[in-house]
Amino acid sequence: MKVHGRCHCRFVEYEAEADPAKVAICHCTDCQALTGSAYRVMLPAEPGSFRLLHGEPTHYEKTAESGNRRVHAFCPRCGSPVYSTTPERSANYTLRVGALDERHQLPPRRRIWCRSALAWSTNLDGLEQRERQ
Repeated sequence: MKVHGRCHCRFVEYEAEADPAKVAICHCTDCQALTGSAYRVMLPAEPGSFRLLHGEPTHYEKTAESGNRRVHAFCPRCGSPVYSTTPERSANYTLRVGALDERHQLPPRRRIWCRSALAWSTNLDGLEQRERQ
């Protein structure tokens, strides 16, 4: 499926091909800190399909617990996270589902790093719901 993404202020825009069956939630502590939330929802782009259409993201390189390095890209203007990649294999991108136009068609299919999950983040059933703030 072709996906289209952008940061909140629309300075960074991109497109890629991706398999909707590969959407995942990551509960690792790096994703928690990098999103400021309980987890990150992500989708790997098909190798070689990522294309930056507009803007140049800022990059932050992080060494994971595994020792692997990840380059995180975010908008230099609004701070929205847009993707991550590896320095050695820059053709492989992991997209941030919340930044994709097609996010409503991309439900998560699996969860990873569950040992780091915040206990309350795995079941939100029963919480009060409002249409607006």
